[in-house]
Amino acid sequence: MKKTTLALGLAGALAALPAQADDDRFVFRIGAMHADAQGTLSAGTQFAGQPYRFEQDFDFGGAELVPRGEGLFKFGDRHRLLFNYFNYDKDRRETLDQAISFDDITIPAGSFAKAEAQFELAGAVYDYAVVETPTTSLGLQIGVQYAKLEARLHAEAGPYRYQDRAGDDSYAPVVGLRWTASPNDRWRFVVQGQYLNADWGNFGDYEGDISRANAIAEYRFTERFGVHLGYDWFRIDANRSGRDGMLGLDQRFKGPIAGVTFAF
Repeated sequence: MKKTTLALGLAGALAALPAQADDDRFVFRIGAMHADAQGTLSAGTQFAGQPYRFEQDFDFGGAELVPRGEGLFKFGDRHRLLFNYFNYDKDRRETLDQAISFDDITIPAGSFAKAEAQFELAGAVYDYAVVETPTTSLGLQIGVQYAKLEARLHAEAGPYRYQDRAGDDSYAPVVGLRWTASPNDRWRFVVQGQYLNADWGNFGDYEGDISRANAIAEYRFTERFGVHLGYDWFRIDANRSGRDGMLGLDQRFKGPIAGVTFAF
């Protein structure tokens, strides 16, 4: 009798727990990121017969609201496919209020430099949960990431003009780590980090890497619909050398994210 009572008690306790930390088969999170972009744009070239190196910190004039999306397909107790998408495109122009002279070169007032940065990231990773409990999941990720990076610099100083573009897109392997917690049916917390090195793919003359980390808290109003809030962070460290000189971009994106969640 005691054994039967104990067995029934254990069965009832297990039944009260959620099946897994993330028991949805399909999840789509659609929203936006209030992206604050800060970075350093650098270039090296010949200006008026003299070697010249330009390096300037750019904040691109404040935060920008950019689209963001991710999806999940769970096809086993420990197996998931994750998808993500992010796009950022903005420019900034700086004009000299007064002339600047160095050696025998004078850059007149009214000269300007305009920088534009465009970054697009989309990928798919396979996620294997090395830990899978009723409330917690820890996954290792490996997959492929599409990255498009384009930076333009246009400068005019009196009769001189300088224009350069660094841009390429390619696919490369990416590795990552994910942690998910679901203390009850309403709440989910997800933390992820991913890393890509340009040497792993075919990015032409580019060298550098891309790092990303994000965290979200999600609340489900129903089993199939909810909202999420969180924070996202990217860093792109890329440079390209060519016959006309060197152009480099060390760019960081960070900011809060918000959106809706659909689960099936």
